Amino acid sequence: MFAAIAAAERVCEVHLYEKNEKLGKKIYITGKGRCNLTNACDMEKLMDSVCTNRKFLYSSFYGYTNQDVINFFETHGMKTKTERGDRVFPLSDKSADVIDTLRDAMKKAGVRVHLNTEVESILLEDAAEEGREKKVLGIKLKNGTEIPADRVLVATGGLSYKTTGSTGDGYRFAESAGHKVTELSPSLVPFNTREEYGKRMQGLSLKNVTLSVFDGKKCLYEDFGEMMFTHFGVTGPLVLTASTAVLKKLRQKELRMEIDLKPALSEEQLDARLLREFGEGNKKQFKNVIGTLFPAKMIPIMIELSEIAPEKKVNEITKAEREALIHLTKHFPLTATGLRDYNEAIITRGGVSVKEINPSTMESKLVSGLYFAGEVLDLDAVTGGFNLQIAWSTGYAAGIGMAE
Repeated sequence: MFAAIAAAERVCEVHLYEKNEKLGKKIYITGKGRCNLTNACDMEKLMDSVCTNRKFLYSSFYGYTNQDVINFFETHGMKTKTERGDRVFPLSDKSADVIDTLRDAMKKAGVRVHLNTEVESILLEDAAEEGREKKVLGIKLKNGTEIPADRVLVATGGLSYKTTGSTGDGYRFAESAGHKVTELSPSLVPFNTREEYGKRMQGLSLKNVTLSVFDGKKCLYEDFGEMMFTHFGVTGPLVLTASTAVLKKLRQKELRMEIDLKPALSEEQLDARLLREFGEGNKKQFKNVIGTLFPAKMIPIMIELSEIAPEKKVNEITKAEREALIHLTKHFPLTATGLRDYNEAIITRGGVSVKEINPSTMESKLVSGLYFAGEVLDLDAVTGGFNLQIAWSTGYAAGIGMAE
């Protein structure tokens, strides 16, 4: 949609072919239906948030920045707001407003949208142009109709959330045109965990905790934020971002995880707090005092893992038992056994090799008139609006490149 607007505003005849019955199905579900459309951070952090092929994005990120994206939506009448972590959302908290803004901008620019229209293949012929083996002739639709075109942009997304239409068509188009597609895997994806007590905490959201993931003694990932227990394991921003760092390792072996439930307190400070809590209710049972320290769903688990008898009077708890409770609080144990699949992955890692794409225009170096943008390329970033920024910036670069 963004590429179509950029090209059509430069007086090109632009047709957008969409196999779904409506536009923007993926946008509609992003950010839990709120659409974290970009991140308002500085350019250094924007680049640092890219996990794969960061250098390839210099040209497109600087050509159309995160501030340009915010300005686009604001000037088209959609107010935005910036939340924790510089995440940018529509002021309304409705992802539908993002889609409506894009749809209205396309209409104003004269883009012709064809819904329920699936593309079967890209039509190519041998190119006389030096250095290019092929050139684009147009596209062939599923119903057999051939549509001539001077330029074709493939912006089909990856394999994540297949119900939105991301079924890997773009990879097939790329390979048929002679492009290499790198190894594909789900990314920004929840973890399966082994411990049964994780399932008992299903639905519990932990805020302001530190998650660490280890391969033996080596720490692969550590960050502070929010996460949630599910019926299969763990999810939430901390876990999704961790998946980008441990992807390859976790496909080979189980990984040890620890949650620091009280990262703001050192072990000494936590001990002082425990002594204070225990002193105020020194004749109470352990199970009746611990409730001030942890969420309700977590209390039975903490009692079990601490191995302190729930009926034990707090004035009878030994120093060793207290130290064990402190260690448990600062190093709550979980075991990651694997990743969830594409249906729960926010994005796909891997894609069309960027070595074969011009970073300034998004045009294929192999096929004249063929362009790629967004998630279909071998580009991915952490959560926080960065993957949509990749879409806007590469889409804009492709739209301008096609128009020129």
